[in-house]
Amino acid sequence: MKRFFGSLIVFAFLWGGCAKNQVTGRSQLKLLPERELQSMAVQQYRQFLTEHRVIAANVNKDAEMVRRVGTRIAYAITRFYEEQGRANILEGFQWEFNLVDDPQVNAWCMPGGKVVVYTGLLPVARNEAGLAVVMGHEIAHAVALHGNERMSQGLLQQFGGVALSVAVANRPAETQNLFLSAYGIGTTVGAILPFSRKQELEADRFGLRFSAMAGYNPEEAVSFWQRMAQAAASGQKPPEILSTHPSDDTRIAKMQEYVKEAMEFYKPIGK
Repeated sequence: MKRFFGSLIVFAFLWGGCAKNQVTGRSQLKLLPERELQSMAVQQYRQFLTEHRVIAANVNKDAEMVRRVGTRIAYAITRFYEEQGRANILEGFQWEFNLVDDPQVNAWCMPGGKVVVYTGLLPVARNEAGLAVVMGHEIAHAVALHGNERMSQGLLQQFGGVALSVAVANRPAETQNLFLSAYGIGTTVGAILPFSRKQELEADRFGLRFSAMAGYNPEEAVSFWQRMAQAAASGQKPPEILSTHPSDDTRIAKMQEYVKEAMEFYKPIGK
């Protein structure tokens, strides 16, 4: 009987924490106020930048490219949702884009638009359009609240679904690791929580739309993910980004569908 009531409470807790996502349209577990995660992101982002070598955009063309691509995507999606009367989707976003000197083939976006690209990703991206594909993908994870969904799942599993403030106060190190892992920054703190296939495909689809809105050709996406797959199959250590971003024939096939959709949003830069 005790187990039954315990399961009933968890069910009610989960049911109450599910809401329709404004970007993707699907029901999503969301137990945490996004503003709390954005506040936590500011602290964690600052700490990360102090512990890694950040390449200044004003003295390095690659760093300037990262900032330029990110700024264009952020501007494009902000204008898009404002025109639709859904500016609240990006409420609290204070965008930042930084290139970090690290050989990992990786990139990520914290809540509120705190983005990092690793130098190891650039040879695979090859060009600005390729970089836009992966940055749009990571930004889509944040805009679609995938990290909130994973953080909610983690809090429920590890702490019984307590409030974030309680988890931070009582188990700060574990909560920090859970946060980093939920946003794909967990390579130094243990296993990264994998994005689900559904989350991955959503990030592929909407990220490609976002980069297309910013003026980057969506057709670059198939080539980019093929290069990522080749990098993973080269016999070297698989790119970090593929530990949570699996690339296979099914994904490439879906990407070809998403390219056709994204072309409707594509306005080449300068036109």
